[in-house]
Amino acid sequence: MESFVTGATGFIGRHLVPLLLARGEEVHVLVRRESLPKLETLRERWGAGGERVHAVVGDLGAPRLGVSDEELARLRGRIDHFFHLAALYDMEADADSLRAANVSGTRHALELAEALDAGCFHHVSSIAAAGRYRGTFRETMYEEATGLDDPYFATKHESEGIVRATSAQPWRIYRPGIVVGHSQTGEIDKIDGPYYFFGALRRLRALPGWLPLVGIEGGPLPLVPVDFVARALDVLAHEEGLDGGCFHLVDPRARSMGQVLNLFAQAAGAPRFGVRLGSRSAALATAPLRTALAWLPPARRVSDLVLAELGIPPRVLAYLEPPRFDCREAKRVLDRHGVRAPDLASYAPKLFEYWERHLDPEAPDRRLEARVAGKRVLITGASSGIGRATALRLASAGAHVLLVARSAEKLGEVRHEIERAGGVAHVFSADLADLASCDALVKEVTTALGGIDVLVNNAGRSIRRSLLLSQDRFHDYERTMQLNYFGALRLVFGFLPAMREQRHGHVVNVSSIGVQTNPPRFSAYVASKAALDAFSRCAASELLEDGIRLTTVYMPLVRTEMIAPTSIYKAFPTLSPNEAAALVCQAILEQGKRVSTPLGVAGEIAYAAAPEACDRLLALAYRLFPDSAAARGRKDARPHEEPELSSRAVAFAHLVPGVHW
Repeated sequence: MESFVTGATGFIGRHLVPLLLARGEEVHVLVRRESLPKLETLRERWGAGGERVHAVVGDLGAPRLGVSDEELARLRGRIDHFFHLAALYDMEADADSLRAANVSGTRHALELAEALDAGCFHHVSSIAAAGRYRGTFRETMYEEATGLDDPYFATKHESEGIVRATSAQPWRIYRPGIVVGHSQTGEIDKIDGPYYFFGALRRLRALPGWLPLVGIEGGPLPLVPVDFVARALDVLAHEEGLDGGCFHLVDPRARSMGQVLNLFAQAAGAPRFGVRLGSRSAALATAPLRTALAWLPPARRVSDLVLAELGIPPRVLAYLEPPRFDCREAKRVLDRHGVRAPDLASYAPKLFEYWERHLDPEAPDRRLEARVAGKRVLITGASSGIGRATALRLASAGAHVLLVARSAEKLGEVRHEIERAGGVAHVFSADLADLASCDALVKEVTTALGGIDVLVNNAGRSIRRSLLLSQDRFHDYERTMQLNYFGALRLVFGFLPAMREQRHGHVVNVSSIGVQTNPPRFSAYVASKAALDAFSRCAASELLEDGIRLTTVYMPLVRTEMIAPTSIYKAFPTLSPNEAAALVCQAILEQGKRVSTPLGVAGEIAYAAAPEACDRLLALAYRLFPDSAAARGRKDARPHEEPELSSRAVAFAHLVPGVHW
């Protein structure tokens, strides 16, 4: 059996071809001459069977797709299935370009199929062929389409009509939904559909996660991953007795726009849309505003500028209330073969992660790579927790990471993980609470590597104990200050001369949200972090002209080994080490004065404006959150001996997430 495929190097096509090869078919693919290298790359990706992919040079814009007479003679009578996938989908494309690709391209494909005396003509249309039909659009419907004023909708509808009216071959039509990335890898090759809103969701990360946003519910968005579409095409095309049919390749469990955006907001780490207005309610609520704006000439320009800033083409907003698409015929066949669209909730995080890593124009990872590739970054406390996660992320961005901690064995494990992924890491064992060990570390690093470009003072000791239980434990304050302040300071002084000489350097001090919010029971820990913070603020002006920057990261509560002795933290909202590492990487990327959370900034402002009121609130927290058994000297205490949190305490902890109580 042999197939001919247009658009084989496109997004759906390159997932369909390997399925055809798995059937043992010979696959002839239309390709422009300048795209032959791209096809060769795909042939390698397709692996076994790739030698059965044969390039046919041609062009979508030429009669009979520009296929030569020699190729026609060679292939005539051999093609069992003619798949026409090639089309233009671009929300910013002009009407002429869309017509040339989608309408004329389909005519030319039909001409070639007839000239080849091909078998069934498989036309991959789109749900856009339904236009803005209100209600449920069935697979048997075509003429009923309405709202075809958009040039993309119009050209997809017209090209489908050409197949229905003029095809000399048996035909089948497929209408995929809004095609998103691969459900297993997240892979996609362009911004489309919900991806236009990902940039806005990324920006919403700056807001507290508990803040409910107001959005629009919208209609059901028929999202489907590309791997499902390719499998469905493969099955439906090879099933007997379906000629003359039309099949909707959609998920029958389509979620509303509001539900979809909430899934992606969760994947992005952004607040959810807790209040979602129905379309009619939103229209009524905004009608007066829209009427007023209609009288203001600059209103459209302002609207367009806002959408441009968010990367959302205005035409996308016209498709927020799509029809419902019945898919009973496609589902009947696909169910028999065990082909079902996966639930969006299972792969939404993969889609967002792939977009952020590969397609986001402001992708932190790509910008981070440009910042740190080849740079020497020393990270203290790198054997676990925040330090380990930061080292892995920076190494993946191309940094040469210098791993520092007391345990050489644990550091070796981190280095092995980095090197296994192709990164570069060096291990230096040191006890940073010992100033002589700090000096030896500086000397060893300078001798081996000539200095460093970035110093991340992450290693630290935390003590949670009330003043009442600290009367005879002055050493708690001494040892906390020794590591968190003097040890970090010793490294800064040790590496400053080389940084001055090379005229650049960056010091990142991992501080605490406690410096901003002044929580009770943390006077030893917060004082040590505040001392380093004060040093950085004073030293910054002296080092500015030397090209050396100092950044403080006011880190919220992170679930690491450091907080493990305090069992009540199990009920607290916390960051993961990877989320904390992202804040450290943000500091390295932006080289600003500080990296903070909105809650931390609010704490600083509140204390500056109303310190006595803040003291009363903190006194309430002091009463709500008891000392741990470890703080009371019971290091061997069992879980049932730990104090229990009241429901008020749990609610308080979630109201102000990230603070060390």
